[in-house]
Amino acid sequence: MNINNLYEMSDRAIVRLIGNEIKRIRLEKNITQEKLSLESGIGRGFLSQIENGRPASLLTIIQVLRALQKLDLLKGFIYEPVISPMMLAKKQDEKRRRARNKKNEEDKTIKKSTW
Repeated sequence: MNINNLYEMSDRAIVRLIGNEIKRIRLEKNITQEKLSLESGIGRGFLSQIENGRPASLLTIIQVLRALQKLDLLKGFIYEPVISPMMLAKKQDEKRRRARNKKNEEDKTIKKSTW
């Protein structure tokens, strides 16, 4: 399988690729299917099916990756905006430093003294 262009691959082929990668990582770490299934909270048979290309939910993939200590593989999936130092300084200046009521709201909520 050529992973250089995932867009040319079918969804099934990508699922097989992910399953193969899970199996490769598991074997590289010398973990049995039984142990990984216990640590990830899924059945051993289902883990075997995932490794052989059966579709699984994102939650299940996360459970397996967590058990393999490979959640870092999801970093490319999560967008973190990059803020330039100038924008960061500007945001700090705009940050609210104290809370106060508007004049009309203040008059309604605070009872004036009758002294």
